[in-house]
Amino acid sequence: MDTPSPSDTSPIRLVAPDAGYRDSYLEAIREFQGEGRHHDLDLDWLSRDFARYVESLRHPLLTVAMVPYSNLWMVDEEGYAGRVSLRHVLNDHLFRIGGHIGYEVRPSRRRRGYGTAALRLTLPLAAELGIDPALVTCDVDNVGSRRIIEANGGVLENELDGKLRFWVPTGAQASS
Repeated sequence: MDTPSPSDTSPIRLVAPDAGYRDSYLEAIREFQGEGRHHDLDLDWLSRDFARYVESLRHPLLTVAMVPYSNLWMVDEEGYAGRVSLRHVLNDHLFRIGGHIGYEVRPSRRRRGYGTAALRLTLPLAAELGIDPALVTCDVDNVGSRRIIEANGGVLENELDGKLRFWVPTGAQASS
């Protein structure tokens, strides 16, 4: 699922997880693990069974939070740049601190506008699901993520459990 229009000038596009991005994905996981994240992903297993792993991402049943969602990958000319999770509905936990949209930019691609572009490209997909506005959250001390959300029209509602909760218009009402 490619989402940008031909006139889109962003450095990234969103695609369904694809085994063709194996090498850049594995590099990204090494970057994340270098900063203490994603140690739950075994690089040896991923290297051997990457196609099976990707297939599980392309057809998720439910998240840990037990709601339907879509996995999307940010890609650029160099390969995998990050991911987006679009949760189709919110349960109580996601309503409090998780939100409809989560994103993660690999360390080597940060501070280049990837997060802002990824959220911008995800908002029309949320609108297609009838979500408007979308709840997007970030940690209180995550200034970069806060700027991404605000750059996409996010309006701060409150702080709850160490998370800032923003409502971001998706345009669903305008397109209805």
